[in-house]
Amino acid sequence: MNISEMTEKANDLFVLPESVTRLKACMDDQASSIDDISEIIAYDPALTTQLLRVSNSALYRFPNRIDTVTKAIQVVGTRSTYDLALAYGVSHAFKDIDSQIIDLDKFWEQSVSCGLLAKYFTDVRNIREPERLFVAGLLHNIGELVAVTFNPDGVKKCQRFTAQVSPVELQRAVFGFTYTELSASLIKAWSLPETIYQPISMMNKTETPSSNVETCILQLSYVLALDNVNPEIYPSYNNLEPHLPQQLALDDNDLEDALDITNLQCVSVISLFNPSAFMLY
Repeated sequence: MNISEMTEKANDLFVLPESVTRLKACMDDQASSIDDISEIIAYDPALTTQLLRVSNSALYRFPNRIDTVTKAIQVVGTRSTYDLALAYGVSHAFKDIDSQIIDLDKFWEQSVSCGLLAKYFTDVRNIREPERLFVAGLLHNIGELVAVTFNPDGVKKCQRFTAQVSPVELQRAVFGFTYTELSASLIKAWSLPETIYQPISMMNKTETPSSNVETCILQLSYVLALDNVNPEIYPSYNNLEPHLPQQLALDDNDLEDALDITNLQCVSVISLFNPSAFMLY
């Protein structure tokens, strides 16, 4: 099954919550207001709860508690609210994935780590709307969840990566494409923003330096998260290519700070996006 066929099947099987698709339509309508966005979110109790939890989480550290959707939108911003709702919606779409094939806790740990690192580096570079790159980092590997559904044996083969053979190399050998490429293809099929799927599609293409800052951030975040979450396989910075931090004017101390801060955030943020945690709140 090639990437187009798998994307088509996944598009039929994995469906975003109606509130998320309605929210996208509202965001695309220039005449919409904060009240319109609040109303859509308010009609979905799960999304409302998620937005309030995220707004009051370690992602933001606001000094005062946020207890209404309208206040959350005002503080976080309408675009960021949509990005966070999108992250919830995509995570929710994969809530029934078979945990016997892959370690879902580790899957979400790497996804969240990548997202947090991307947000951190975006903040450091003073790029607007860091939530967008957080979401791109968070969703970069949902292609693996798609592959679990349609080719579980192939996924098991790809789990056998080592210090000598990377996950990306195995994915290309087994499937003919990478999980990030499949993630980008599905996100595009869902008619979600190009600013999310385009940098995801380039995440594993690190052979030559990219001129796009956001692509560089996601590539760097991916390899740091991969090494960080798999210490039994990779020593620190094992998969790091020197040009990745250099393009962002980052040194070793910057990378250490990024890992220290995001590791502190990771445990609490995982509970916000791992679908197995949704039922607990």
